[in-house]
Amino acid sequence: MYGRKVKLRFFFVLLSLLTLILSVFLIIKSLEENVVYFQSPSEIKVLAEIENKKIRVGGMVKDNSISIQAKEINFIITDYKNEINVIYSGVLPNLFSEGKGVVAEGYLKDKNFFLASKILAKHDENYMPPEVKAALEEK
Repeated sequence: MYGRKVKLRFFFVLLSLLTLILSVFLIIKSLEENVVYFQSPSEIKVLAEIENKKIRVGGMVKDNSISIQAKEINFIITDYKNEINVIYSGVLPNLFSEGKGVVAEGYLKDKNFFLASKILAKHDENYMPPEVKAALEEK
């Protein structure tokens, strides 16, 4: 039938293929767990239920909404249709200000309250994240 070398090559190719498939599956699965999607305040308002998952909320910082206490910063993110209150404890990026685009990463406590663990505003004064721009144009 088949010689020993042919069987050994077939086994090696099969083992290599299975290893490759398993590696790709594990990489995709680990990336899936770490992906955080962007949502606007309007999208959060229509959520059926609030999951205890890390999310990103993006929009514009509402004018006259920034309030700084001893250890936390309160502000409102708006997409000019709906708003969400954000509480953040930490250092803000230098370009964070009222009327500018911002993306906050953290956990949703309810549909009006967001506890941020990270503020993403690393851009110049004219830049707006593409997701924020698309969400604002959509509304």
